[in-house]
Amino acid sequence: MAYQPMTARSRDEEHRAATPLELFFDLCFVVAVAQAGKQLVHALIEDHAAAGITGYLFVFFGVWWAWMNFSWFASAYDVDDVPYRIATLVQISGVLVYSAGVPRAFNDNDWTVAVLGYVLMRLALTTQWLRAAAGEQGPARRTALTYAVGLVICQVGWVALLAAPESSRRWLFLVLVVAELAVPMVAERGFETPWHAHHIAERYGLFTIIVLGETIAAATVAVQSALDEHDALDELLPIAAGGLLIVFAAWWIYFAVPGHEILTGNREAIPWGYGHYVIFGSAAAIGAGIEVAVEHATGEGHISQLAANLSVTVPTALFLITVWLLHSRHFKQGAVQQLVLPVSALAVLACSFAGDAAVLVAGLVSALTVAVGVVLTERTGPPARMSV
Repeated sequence: MAYQPMTARSRDEEHRAATPLELFFDLCFVVAVAQAGKQLVHALIEDHAAAGITGYLFVFFGVWWAWMNFSWFASAYDVDDVPYRIATLVQISGVLVYSAGVPRAFNDNDWTVAVLGYVLMRLALTTQWLRAAAGEQGPARRTALTYAVGLVICQVGWVALLAAPESSRRWLFLVLVVAELAVPMVAERGFETPWHAHHIAERYGLFTIIVLGETIAAATVAVQSALDEHDALDELLPIAAGGLLIVFAAWWIYFAVPGHEILTGNREAIPWGYGHYVIFGSAAAIGAGIEVAVEHATGEGHISQLAANLSVTVPTALFLITVWLLHSRHFKQGAVQQLVLPVSALAVLACSFAGDAAVLVAGLVSALTVAVGVVLTERTGPPARMSV
């Protein structure tokens, strides 16, 4: 339809699924994820781990937070008319601008282009919340207006960040992050927006798949480039095999339980949604870590073997433990099942000391984790929802 009033969708709507526009939105965000991962690789192989990890966490926040806010808004208010589509395409344009600014923000602490893209995304979302407010009444209208006001205040803060002394920008960045995270909690204090649990779980699952796909693509390009330049198949094959096993296991473990059953209200949904910053960020960082391992194996990295191994094992362990915290622990039956992923995360970290076989051994540990989980599930029956 060309235009229709923006009113809330039903939380009980049947057969709710991601739209082609949402899928397009996700794919465009992968450009920014790839840029963040690329800069992380360069920092790690040059032995600038602290600066690289800090820059990655900051840059990835903008990607994740803009994606997350759009996804939850769309779950509640997607009317798919012309103004809605245009506003969403503007947000896509904003993420592309943001992506172009990632290298400067990462390497030079110059956030001008990145902030411009981020503000473009956020102001487009502000217009969507104002449309929602126009179609609502009472507490729902007040919540929508609170979102709009909170977004504008935060964007003023981001623009002001550009005028701050360069030495203080990273600290001010943290203040603005806290402000951004507070907006949903303040806005939804008196009224919960009617997001759809199945739809939200699907949206997060799809983005997880896309990020894992980007990880495989980045690792494949790294291996191919190394083979073209160094013809080092013996050194690269274990890394490629181990990395593939890690990504396959990450996919299997994430989708082993029905995530939507956890999302019964904001009390559960907000920490679940916020916690995916670690899941998405670590999933993307696995690909960057595999690239670092490839660079080290071909003699291009200026880091130790242990540092190269940690670039893979640390994000893998973070992924495993966070998926357990957000998803799996709610469905495990008994102490043995509960311990599988935490113990696996520790075992993956221990693989860091396996020398040049570390990535392959970590991949085998990840695959074994899946096998153990399948066997235990067969013995105890399908996952049963436990209290949160």
